[in-house]
Amino acid sequence: IQQRAIPPILQGHDVLASAQTGTGKTASFVLPLLQRLMETTLSRDGKFRPVRALILVPTRELALQVSESVRKYGSHVPLSRTTIFGGVGMTPQREALRAGRDIIVATPGRLLDHLSQKTADLRHVEILVLDEADRMLDMGFVHDVKRILKKLPAKRQNLLFSATFSDQVRGFAEHLLERPQCIDTAPRN
Repeated sequence: IQQRAIPPILQGHDVLASAQTGTGKTASFVLPLLQRLMETTLSRDGKFRPVRALILVPTRELALQVSESVRKYGSHVPLSRTTIFGGVGMTPQREALRAGRDIIVATPGRLLDHLSQKTADLRHVEILVLDEADRMLDMGFVHDVKRILKKLPAKRQNLLFSATFSDQVRGFAEHLLERPQCIDTAPRN
C-alpha cells in the first residue's frame, strides 16, 4: 500500500485506497502528509498555527494509534499535532487548539463539539484524511463527517483509506474525491 499510495499523495492527487489492517496503511498517508506540509511550511513568526491537516478516525483507540504514528514519523520535523476524542475532558484539547496545531487527529463527535464551541477552526485545512472510512460509515458517522466537511475549504487534498471498497464507501467517495487515484491492495472476499 505504501509503494502505491505515497507517490500520488506526494503529487497532490486525491486518493481512494483499500488495504487490510496491519499492512502499513497509516504510514502510507502520514509520511507523505508530513512531507507535503513541510514543503509548504507557513511563516509563523510566533503567531497562531492554523490546522493544515485533519485526520478523521472512527474510534478513540485508532485516534491514539494514528497520533502516535504522527509523533514518531514527525519527531524531527517542526510540525505540531494534537489528538481530539471524547471520553476525556475538553479543557486540554481546547488549550492545544487555542495554541494552534498543524495536524489534528480526531473522532467526528468530539471534533463537532469543538466546532460548535468555536474552539476549532478548520478553514486552513490543506489535507483531509478519512482513515478506516468503512468503519466510520458502519458506525453511523456519515452525517457527522458531512457536517465537518462543510467547515473545510473547498480546495484541499482528500485521502480516503478503508479496509474494503463497499458500495457505501464508493458512494461516499464519489461526493468527496475529485478524480481520485484508486488503489486496491485488499484481496477479494
